[in-house]
Amino acid sequence: MASGTIRRLLSFVGTLFLSVTPVLAQSNQSAPLLTAGDLRPNTSLDGAWHYSIDPYRDGIAGFHGGETGTGHRRYDDVDVDKASAADPRALYEYDLDHSAIAILPSSWLTQDATLRHYQGLIWYQRRFPAAPTPGMRQFLRFGAVNYSADVYLNGRKLGHHEGGFTPFAFEVTGLIRKGDNRLVVGADSEPSAATVPPPVTDWENYGGITRTVHLIETPATYVDDAWIRLGRDGRIAIDVALDGRSAAGSPVRFAIPALGVRVEGKTDDAGHWTAVIPAPRALRRWSPDSPVLYDVTVDAGADHWQDRIGFRTIEVRGAQILLNGRPVFLRGISLHEEEIGAEPTRAITPTAARTLLTEAKAGLHANFVRLAHYPHGEVTTRMADELGLLVWSEVPVYWRIAWDNPETLRRARAMLAENILRDRNRAAIILWSVANETPVSDARNAFLGTLVDDVRRLDPDRLVTAALLTERRKQGGHPVMAMADPLVARLDVMAINTYNGWYSDDRLADLPAIGWDTPADKPLIFSELGADALAGFHDPGTERKFSEEFQADYYRQTLAMAAKIPNLVGMSPWILKDFRSPRRQHPLYQMGWNRKGLMSETGQHKLAFDVLAKWYSDRAAITP
Repeated sequence: MASGTIRRLLSFVGTLFLSVTPVLAQSNQSAPLLTAGDLRPNTSLDGAWHYSIDPYRDGIAGFHGGETGTGHRRYDDVDVDKASAADPRALYEYDLDHSAIAILPSSWLTQDATLRHYQGLIWYQRRFPAAPTPGMRQFLRFGAVNYSADVYLNGRKLGHHEGGFTPFAFEVTGLIRKGDNRLVVGADSEPSAATVPPPVTDWENYGGITRTVHLIETPATYVDDAWIRLGRDGRIAIDVALDGRSAAGSPVRFAIPALGVRVEGKTDDAGHWTAVIPAPRALRRWSPDSPVLYDVTVDAGADHWQDRIGFRTIEVRGAQILLNGRPVFLRGISLHEEEIGAEPTRAITPTAARTLLTEAKAGLHANFVRLAHYPHGEVTTRMADELGLLVWSEVPVYWRIAWDNPETLRRARAMLAENILRDRNRAAIILWSVANETPVSDARNAFLGTLVDDVRRLDPDRLVTAALLTERRKQGGHPVMAMADPLVARLDVMAINTYNGWYSDDRLADLPAIGWDTPADKPLIFSELGADALAGFHDPGTERKFSEEFQADYYRQTLAMAAKIPNLVGMSPWILKDFRSPRRQHPLYQMGWNRKGLMSETGQHKLAFDVLAKWYSDRAAITP
C-alpha cells in the first residue's frame, strides 16, 4: 500500500464515526479503533448485570416528550435506595441496583420467558471496581450491542452506537473512578424502515449485549490500528497508526518472532508508519489445508500490540478464484451466529464457535463458510483462522433497505467500515459482501456502488461480492436462470441464491436440466441453495416437502445441476443448522424455526448432511 493511504482511510472512517461519541467528537477526534483489542490485557465486564425493561422508553423522555424526570433516569449515578431514605418525598420508579440479574453476554430473549419476542429498550447496569493507573488511558470496548446502544459511565453519557454486530469503544480516561464505578447501557433492538437491517428479515433479532465487554488500559500513546498482510507481489505490507500526544515521530518496531523478522521505523506527523518488506523464505502460507498463524507484534514507546496472523493471497483470474496463486473450489456452508441447542441466545463462546465450524470442516469436508447475514463475532473469525476455513463476511444490507435514505446509507457505510477494520488481519476472510437479495433499482445500484467503493478503499487486497437475484426465462423448452443485475460488473465474484424446487413448482427430477446464463468470464458462487426438513420426519417415496427424504433428494438434484456450470467455483448451501426465525410458523414443521439446516437446532444430522458431505469429499479429491 502506498505511503499515506492509511491516513486517507482513517480520515474516511473518522468522518463516518464522528457522531459515535460526543466526548471524542468535541476534541475533533474519531472514535478509537483498538484493532485486535480482544487480545489486549483487559478487565472483563462479562457476568452478572442488572436489567430493567423499558417498553415506553421512559428512561429517555418524559410523558409529553420532554426531558426525563429524576425518578426515571436509569443512568443517573445515584443509589436509589439511599436517596429515597434520605428524602422520603423523592419518587423513583426504578432501582437498577435491585432489579433482575442477567448473565451477559447473551440476548434478553432467553433471560426471561416473558421477553421471548420482546423488541425495544432494556437498560443494563454493571457496577465494577477499577484502579486506573496514573498516566495511562482507559477504554470501554463492546463486542456488540444489538441494535443500538446509549452508554453512560458514572452518570455521564459516553455516546451512542448504532449497528448490532460490530465493535465500538469509548475512551473513559479521567471519567473512570478509583473504586466503584457504575456502567449503564440502554440497549434498543427495535428496527425501523431506516435501520440496517430493516424490520423484515428471516432470522431472530437477538436484542441485548450479545458480545463481550472489556475495560482496556493502554499507555498514553498506543497502537490504535495495525494492518499486516501478504501482498500479491509476495511482499508483506505493514500499516500502523498510533494515537496519543507522542504519536508523531515515534519509533516503531515490528516483529514476527518465529520468522526472525524485525523492522524499525518512525511515524510521520500524523502518527502513521508504513513499510513493505520481502516475505521471509521460511514463511508458510496460510490455507485450509495448512492454517499456519504467526504471532506478530508492534512496539511503540510503552505500548505492545499483538495479533495472530496468517499470510496468504487471494485474487481472481478470469473465471477462477486463486488462493496462493492456485485455483480453489469453495466447498462451503452458510451459518447464522447461533449456537447449537434448544434455546440459543447468541452467546458464541470459543467452544460454541469451534463446535459449529468443526461440523463444517470435519463433518462436511468444507473449506469455506458464509457468515450470514451480518458480521459474526471475533471469536468466530479467529476460530476460522485457527481451523482453516475460508470466510465470506457480510453486512445486513438485506431485502427492504431504504435505498433513498442518506441516513440509511451512512449507517450501512459505518457498519461496513467497522467490520472491515476489525477483521482485516484475518487470513480466513477472502470475501466482503455488501448485500443479500436486493431487487434492482437505480437507487439500490447507487447505494451498493458506494459500498463497493468503500470496500476497495478500505481493503483492496480482498474480493468483493453480493448475494444476487436472477431472472427466470425459457430457452428451447427448458428453464434458464439468467443474471441481469448490473451490479455484477462492479463485483469480483458473482453470487446467486437459488431455490428451484423449493420456492418453485419444479419437480426435483427436472432440476439438473435447468440452464444458467451468467457472464462466463467471472467466477460464480451459489451463495444459497436449500430446502426445509424437520429432523426425524420421514416420508420416503414421495416429493412431500419438509421430509428428510425430500431435502436429501433436493440436494442430489441441485448438485447435479451445479456440476454442469463451468464457471461455478463454490457454494455455501443454506444452512448448517436450523435457526430461529419468527416468520416461520408452520405448527408441525417449523414452530418458529427455519428448517433448512442440514442439522437440527440440537445438532441432529439430517439425511442431506451426508449427501453434501460425500459430494464435497469427492470434489476435494479433484480440486483443493
